[in-house]
Amino acid sequence: HLSQPVCVDVPSATEAVLGKSTKLTCISCMKREEIKAKTRVDWYYMPEKLKDIPPNKTHIYKYENNSPAELDGPFKGRLTWNGSQDLQDVSIEIINVTYSDSGVYECHVLREFEFDFFTPSVSITKDIKLKVNAKASQDTTALYSEIMMYVLLVFLTFWLLVEMVYCYRKISKSDEQVQDTA
Repeated sequence: HLSQPVCVDVPSATEAVLGKSTKLTCISCMKREEIKAKTRVDWYYMPEKLKDIPPNKTHIYKYENNSPAELDGPFKGRLTWNGSQDLQDVSIEIINVTYSDSGVYECHVLREFEFDFFTPSVSITKDIKLKVNAKASQDTTALYSEIMMYVLLVFLTFWLLVEMVYCYRKISKSDEQVQDTA
């Protein structure tokens, strides 16, 4: 029995650090990999909404016919394809993130399945709200893990000390009994 690849849909990062690179993750799992499909991926960007003005949607990236294409606009020269060869991961990466990159990104995936007389299609859209910060924010999970590590370290050290004292007393008591019987 051979192992089969597994596709897991994971959420994208929602925070980026100014001047660094960030991956906008978009996963589109295919249920039946043995069926051939034409896949087209379109990425759009909408800046953050200002009061009652609807945001302007900009087409920033396209993947079609096995070729990624960066489109003209504010991201020209800063986007790279970061997806998988089987096109289940259709992510892109923003290089040298700026404050103006904050906003909503839309990932549109259109799959047209190829059968002899029938061409069904599946379309999905995922939104990613990205916020750019000057510094990386503290990960609360890492903080809790670090606290638990130190608590366990202190507890286990104390437990080891108690065990050592217990064993020392037991050995001393048995030595006394041996001397008493001799």
